Amino acid sequence: MAELLIMLAIALYVMSYRMQTGEGVYNSATGLWQTVYNKYAPYSYKAVQEKSRKLGVEYSAKEYVSQVIILGGGFMFISYFYFYSIPMSIIYGIAAVLFVPYLAYLRNMKAYSEFIFEQIQTYCSTVINEFNTTQSFVKAMEGCRDSGVLEDPVLSDVSTMINLSYQNGTIDEAVEWFNAKYPYYMVKNMHQLFLQITKEGAQDSGESLENMMNDIDLLVEGVYRDKMDRVTSHGKFVGFGFALYFLVILVKLLLGDSYQKMLSLYYVQLLLHGVIWMNSYFLISGEKFYNEDTGVE
Repeated sequence: MAELLIMLAIALYVMSYRMQTGEGVYNSATGLWQTVYNKYAPYSYKAVQEKSRKLGVEYSAKEYVSQVIILGGGFMFISYFYFYSIPMSIIYGIAAVLFVPYLAYLRNMKAYSEFIFEQIQTYCSTVINEFNTTQSFVKAMEGCRDSGVLEDPVLSDVSTMINLSYQNGTIDEAVEWFNAKYPYYMVKNMHQLFLQITKEGAQDSGESLENMMNDIDLLVEGVYRDKMDRVTSHGKFVGFGFALYFLVILVKLLLGDSYQKMLSLYYVQLLLHGVIWMNSYFLISGEKFYNEDTGVE
């Protein structure tokens, strides 16, 4: 068995080297994957992936290879020492590798969410500053649109708001549409303030807008503090999650030969499968939480 593990390690190393040089099988597999992805992936996620690529946070080939080696090899190692079964070890290794695209998806969604949040923060701050000069919400949005500080899709959506406002002669529908698409506290609060100013004709809005800017600053500070807290705890969480897998291996070492005899019992094998599934669910749920939307209700 030691020889088999050594041969497996050598095979993984060769695959890693080939993928780093971008030759042979890797190019063919990548081309096939990209063809299937372009055909079946949702348009919304294609836009997310494209923006992640521009932001430079999309998984590189080496990162994909690293994920495959770490997850696939790790779960093959763990499951073998759970069951002493090569077929079972291969099955768990393949199952783990199948989650690599999902991890890439979570990473892209996190980066895109952070990008959108920063754009929304810029939109709110710029519109408030523009309103102090123009005293018109629509003109303030036009100033924000033309300032060059926004990027798509927020830039296009602000243009849509402006068009809706001119078409309807009121900002109500435009505000409702934008609030539904970007359900951030700062957006809803700012738009509510502008609706109040527009309808009630507030004479002195300067103090209210200044308070709104302070509220935005406090909200942004809270969001970024939460982000730093997540980063700090993420590494500890992953380490703890993987440590749970090795508890059974520790039990195996303590039981010695008795452990192999217990494996002949079907309910013991079911229990071991349950341990792997529950720990895996725990890790996946934690990764999803870590990559949750930034600043959204």
